[in-house]
Amino acid sequence: MDQLVWLSFCISLGFLLLANFTAGLPFEDGNNNNVKITRRSLELTQTINIQRQEYMQRQCELLGENTQTLADLSELQMDHMIVDREHKLLYCYVPKVACTNWKRVLMMLTDKWHNGTDPLQIPGSLAHSVGMFTKLYDLTEAEQQEVLSEEYTRFILVRHPLERLLSAYRNKLEGDSPSARYFQSRVGRQIVKELRPGASNASLEHGDDVTFKEFIQYLVTPELSRANQTDYNEHWEVIATLCNPCVMKYNVVGKYDTLLDDSALALYLAGANNLTFPTGHKPSSTRANLRNYFDPLPIGAIRQLYEIYEEDFRLFDYALDEVLGFEFG
Repeated sequence: MDQLVWLSFCISLGFLLLANFTAGLPFEDGNNNNVKITRRSLELTQTINIQRQEYMQRQCELLGENTQTLADLSELQMDHMIVDREHKLLYCYVPKVACTNWKRVLMMLTDKWHNGTDPLQIPGSLAHSVGMFTKLYDLTEAEQQEVLSEEYTRFILVRHPLERLLSAYRNKLEGDSPSARYFQSRVGRQIVKELRPGASNASLEHGDDVTFKEFIQYLVTPELSRANQTDYNEHWEVIATLCNPCVMKYNVVGKYDTLLDDSALALYLAGANNLTFPTGHKPSSTRANLRNYFDPLPIGAIRQLYEIYEEDFRLFDYALDEVLGFEFG
């Protein structure tokens, strides 16, 4: 993104900020938290955001993935792209990157929840229900092209590939929620059957004791993890595959580490002045546990994981040394 585009972003944000202040709409507390959104914080977030966009576009060019167009995307490739036409917002949701809470916020933004002002009161199952939102593939070709215009806020939230992977394992194979029981019965049992010699009958029946090493072995064995399909399960699928950033050219690139700031920017640019991203959720402990899970893995397995998620590492400026303390040569 050249200097002219950068200047355009800054000017646009400046006008948005000025309009809200002169209209008597200062940044107020959210509807369920005490986070103050200030002009200065939004300006700083936008500066970082522009840098992320520039980096992502350079990587798209280096990867040779900037030739695809929206017309090349299948309905499946648009399945994670939610569109709010009223607020001119597109959000590509990524499992294990605060997508449940963002869907809750979108339900409030699109007037699909009328039982209070706290997004966290919305059942997660309802937020994830089929048909709740308009998807990009629901739009006409002309409407889809409008989504790619400067008028739209196109928002993606990403997370370090290995941190997201561990979060998926802990939530879906190590946990005891109904969702975890489902994954254990489907994926866990398959892993135990195929990868654990001499497995007990209980493990074969329940699949609820899969180790992280076994899960990684499953991922790097495509004949198991991608059997009868071309993609991984969405909870550990490559983000670039889910959201096609080189085609969609997201103009708000949020990261899990700066979730609140980036969400505030996306909502503000979409004109959602009276809505903030909820902070009243339990913070993730995954980052603190990364080394405990990854240190025992063989270097070869780490290298294979990097190859699977290389596109995410490169597009979103992540590195292995953030988790492992070293990079491959």
